[in-house]
Amino acid sequence: MTAPTIATIPIFPLNVVLFPAGALPLRLFEQRYLGMAKACLKDGSPFGVCLIREGREVGTPAIPENVGCTARIEQWDMQQLGVLTVLARGVCRFRILERSVDAAGLTRAMVEMLPPENDSPVPESLLPSVRVLRNALEHPSAAPPHPGADFESCAWVSARLAELLPLPPPMKQLLLELDDAQARLDRLHHLLKDSGLLGPD
Repeated sequence: MTAPTIATIPIFPLNVVLFPAGALPLRLFEQRYLGMAKACLKDGSPFGVCLIREGREVGTPAIPENVGCTARIEQWDMQQLGVLTVLARGVCRFRILERSVDAAGLTRAMVEMLPPENDSPVPESLLPSVRVLRNALEHPSAAPPHPGADFESCAWVSARLAELLPLPPPMKQLLLELDDAQARLDRLHHLLKDSGLLGPD
């Protein structure tokens, strides 16, 4: 068995749950996060995104959930002095082992990179959920197409549905922490069915 990868990364606590391959637009203006982004762009290194357990996005460092997702900056722009807009993309899940706050107020953590969740082809019984996702992503108001779209993968489909559906952040956090992608998609399928979004059987 391969030993888990351990790394020390900056942590960005947000009121958002990021999934692998998910897009994350950010508008950065606090010095601690401008410095973080500058270092990540210089080194090509990732930062960690965690849902806030206690606290707020701005001001005093918030306490993050223990499981989050690394992100890499794909695009950036600074049209306004002191305000950096970036588009980051989720890479892989991690678990925080130890964390601290540096002098700038930036949370840093020693993390264990988690293996990809157990993936499998979408079973026929869950294909209605795939249709819901396709319709959502093909809507004129939808964001640009996801790179590497894989509508046959339980992991990819369940992650995109979890991002799009108006679920409470704690529920999205529970979905992120699941190690079985089909189990995640099954839960989302039942939520869609209960809400009537799948239509009649």
